Amino acid sequence: QVQLVESGGGSVQSGGSLRLSCAASGYGYRTYCMGWFRQAPGKEREGVAAIDSDGSTSYVDSVKGRFTISQDNAKTTVTLQMNSLKPEDTAMYYCAAASPGVYFPNSAAALTPFRYTYWGQGTQVTVSS
Repeated sequence: QVQLVESGGGSVQSGGSLRLSCAASGYGYRTYCMGWFRQAPGKEREGVAAIDSDGSTSYVDSVKGRFTISQDNAKTTVTLQMNSLKPEDTAMYYCAAASPGVYFPNSAAALTPFRYTYWGQGTQVTVSS
């Protein structure tokens, strides 16, 4: 069982920056992919960024060049640095972890919510214009 604890988020004006962190525990040395997803009211949950244990990353097109996902050397904390935020980035952001041993063949798979097993409680990001 993987436990995920998120921190960060909040409110910022358009063009500002925020950082989200997700601490993972409960499954020894991490060998699984972790990602950030978001869900705005009335919309489906979408993948924002993902990082595998080998450091390979995936991003949805709308955040490329603005968001950066990274992990610490112990691979226990994944961070999403969000720059140049826009009002359309406003959503509840969730950290998620795939089951150990699950392989994602491409970025599209790594950004698909149903492929992830463990989820954090969510943290709100609000960007005002």
